[in-house]
Amino acid sequence: MGSQVIDGVPEEVPALMRGIGRAARLAQRALANAAAGTVDRALVAAADAVRRSEAAILDANARDLAAARDLSPASRDRLALDHGRVKAVARSLEDIAELPCPVGRVLASFDRPNGLTIERVSTPLGVVGVIYESRPNVTADAGALCLKSGNASVLRGGSESFHSTRALHACLVEGLEAAGLPAAAISLVPTTDRDAVGAMLAGLDGNLDVLVPRGGKALVARVQAEARVPVFAHLEGLVHVYVDAAADADKAEALLVNSKLRRTGVCGAAETLLVHEARAAELMPRLLKALLDRGCAVRGDEAARRADPRVTAATEEDWRTEYLDAVISARAVPSLDAAVDHIETYGSHHTDCIVTEDLQAAATFMAEVDSAIVMHNASTQFADGGEFGFGGEIGIATGRMHARGPVGLEQLCSFKYRVRGDGQTRP
Repeated sequence: MGSQVIDGVPEEVPALMRGIGRAARLAQRALANAAAGTVDRALVAAADAVRRSEAAILDANARDLAAARDLSPASRDRLALDHGRVKAVARSLEDIAELPCPVGRVLASFDRPNGLTIERVSTPLGVVGVIYESRPNVTADAGALCLKSGNASVLRGGSESFHSTRALHACLVEGLEAAGLPAAAISLVPTTDRDAVGAMLAGLDGNLDVLVPRGGKALVARVQAEARVPVFAHLEGLVHVYVDAAADADKAEALLVNSKLRRTGVCGAAETLLVHEARAAELMPRLLKALLDRGCAVRGDEAARRADPRVTAATEEDWRTEYLDAVISARAVPSLDAAVDHIETYGSHHTDCIVTEDLQAAATFMAEVDSAIVMHNASTQFADGGEFGFGGEIGIATGRMHARGPVGLEQLCSFKYRVRGDGQTRP
């Protein structure tokens, strides 16, 4: 194990991470005893700090971008901050502060024949570890959502966003301290040493309760394979738009262009277009032209190549590829069932959409496609916790345990049972 110079002080990474884990656990206990409204004051103060520190945040981001010239355009877009994005970070912190506190809600209550009263009550998960790449805004979203749900967080941003994440984290700490909460309630790993990730995967000596990876396929696969604590994760966003036989042509074009090109580097961006054969001759040329004319490359089957000579031949790998770029695969399918079969064969259970005016077809699609988010006549770019009204998200989970879809406040809570009696003993 190596050492890393942190703020001018050399420290062994394993010792550093153990200390972060212990401090986060103690901070989480302090959050459990915090007075009502304290967390909200911390988030509002952090939002104020973000606005005051905009120049410093953008300067830090410029340093990261200067060192990341070899990144793809989509990756640079995920990394980049500007006035609008910094403003959005501050507003997101305030939005999360305004949400109802999810902790302590009575989820169920019932009486037993023996006189016991039993309640199921929401509780924080504990200490949440978040390992992420590229997007510095995850620092604020993840830290704030964990805080609002009573959880301490340990954040490990990517090396490419090192300076940006530190600048945003400083604002979160300023908010915590202004509200009298421990700074370790939102901890940022202050090193790019990969041993820090290994320590988090091992659970920080039992102090980490759950892990959330946000990043590329290699990162998420490693976390899912090696983590010794539960993981909320999605491996890929292989998102499909299926244009049904009963689709409205204008609606299909608008939804496809937005789903693919609004932001190509987000996990809700469409990666595959499926068109019902009954409408392929009519709609394929229009839909593909709308993409190609906007600079999106298309890799397609024979029907797609007939529709536009600019389309290149798709390979088997294309149907399995999350491009995160201005590239899409396209094919004609003979039926709704065939579209569902394609999605189940190649998809990643993230987000999939049907465009149709046939309500029965939409109902069938939404019942049979086993994805975390299934849409009807809506852009797949709405696959976002903020758009769901969650005040942001810590990630989108595609598993089937506990959390699925955007992981917001509710999904960052577990529950316990409170049992009240009057001296009952069990015979």
